[in-house]
Amino acid sequence: MGTLLPLPVVVPLLGAALTLLLSTQPRIQRAVSVLCLAGTFVVAVVLLVQAYRYGPVVMVIGGWPAPVGIVLVADQLAALMLVVSSAVTLCVLLYSVGQGRSETSETTPVVIFHPTYLVLTAGVTTAFLAGDLFNLFVGFEILLVASFVLITLGGTETRIRTGSTYVVVSILSSMIFLTAVGLVYAATGTLNLAQLSQRLDALPDRVRLALQLMLLLGFAIKAAVFPLSAWLPDSYPTAPAPVTAVFAGLLTKVGVYAIIRTETLLFPDGQVDDLLMVVAGLTMLVGILGAVAQSDLKRLFSFTLVSHIGYMIFGVALSTTAGLSGAIFYVVHHITIQTTLFLVAGLVEERAGSTDLRRIGGLARVAPLLGVLFFVPAMNLAGVPPFSGFLGKLGLLEAGVAAGGALPYALVGAGTLTSLLTLYVASRVWNIAFWRAPRIATGEPVIQLPRLMIGATVGLVAFGLALTVLAGPLFDVTTDAATDLLSRTPYVRAVLPDGAP
Repeated sequence: MGTLLPLPVVVPLLGAALTLLLSTQPRIQRAVSVLCLAGTFVVAVVLLVQAYRYGPVVMVIGGWPAPVGIVLVADQLAALMLVVSSAVTLCVLLYSVGQGRSETSETTPVVIFHPTYLVLTAGVTTAFLAGDLFNLFVGFEILLVASFVLITLGGTETRIRTGSTYVVVSILSSMIFLTAVGLVYAATGTLNLAQLSQRLDALPDRVRLALQLMLLLGFAIKAAVFPLSAWLPDSYPTAPAPVTAVFAGLLTKVGVYAIIRTETLLFPDGQVDDLLMVVAGLTMLVGILGAVAQSDLKRLFSFTLVSHIGYMIFGVALSTTAGLSGAIFYVVHHITIQTTLFLVAGLVEERAGSTDLRRIGGLARVAPLLGVLFFVPAMNLAGVPPFSGFLGKLGLLEAGVAAGGALPYALVGAGTLTSLLTLYVASRVWNIAFWRAPRIATGEPVIQLPRLMIGATVGLVAFGLALTVLAGPLFDVTTDAATDLLSRTPYVRAVLPDGAP
């Protein structure tokens, strides 16, 4: 099975090259992109089954054994992230094809959308599979370079301005990350994650803490953790709907994944757990209060995106199996639901001509299916029973209560309040955009939404509902993944079977 590991990286990269060559054949270009991402999804499912049954799947690149050579590792956490991310990127690509923005817009270059999108996918999968810090950095850079192109598609003044902010912040976080990588290598003589888990324990406490904070700072910017999240609500809403959706669903979660991986494998002593709890609580509350104040649908969803990152950081900060399992479950849930909501925002913009809540209304009457497509994921995000959002939050809150102490109890309260405010925000959007009298003149022509856009969104809504139906087996996977992460032994033994120090 190790021979399958490069495919989630290689297939999108080869697809990117091929789609660039096929720039004059848009139909074939679209077909190649869809086939590449569908194949990546199939491989990811196979890797998840293998990792769940038999343990981490490892491949050594170039014949050089670890820790000298580059290794790709798919444990249960990485394989689960691959499955969810490949499913989401496939649905968003289909949505984009249905929208036709990447193919027909006069302001969007035809030849670059599909190649860049596939390069972005390759960067995400590289980050998930990387077995060392440097290739984790490489994965981040691949996806960031692609995102720089996607966020400024069309070259409008607004997109260039907000995209410039995104680029500056991303470069800053990358510089911090790269500096941390250099310091880690200087202190330990290795960047292999399995070997670092052994060598970092021998460093003085202050040196280890400094390295931990440097890495955490770089990842926290990428994950949009408060107070390092101010860039996100200004950057994401101006991009095309498919781009915003995949950014919201995946890019911040790659940062969360990096935090989970390093905090459990490299720094298991919990020195910064209290700090993480504080920033988790602030991220939840500040983010959702920002959402309450918004009148634009995309900016509102951007603030809810920031807010719910706090739930994941809360689970990591607990440093317990239950807390980490809840965090991983919530990452899976949030990738799916947040992406769906941004796709719905794109449908609203197509149907009503705007995402400004002050200018739209009556959508439940004129487009009832669109109302359903918003209502289901919105209630899921708010944590209404029995959806996966409720189950994920319940798991995190129970883990917080079980941990005990002032900070965990405070985070339980903050999580409950954030969930209630999320429900308020979702209800407010429903009442204004969908329930109140239409703001569009009755004489205006009815805009028919492309079937493929609707189908892709329906697919993601169904995927979100499947997380509820399959919550039991999914929690089994996340609990096993959390157990392996906290013990560290399965990962280290798979990468270093000879126990290299």
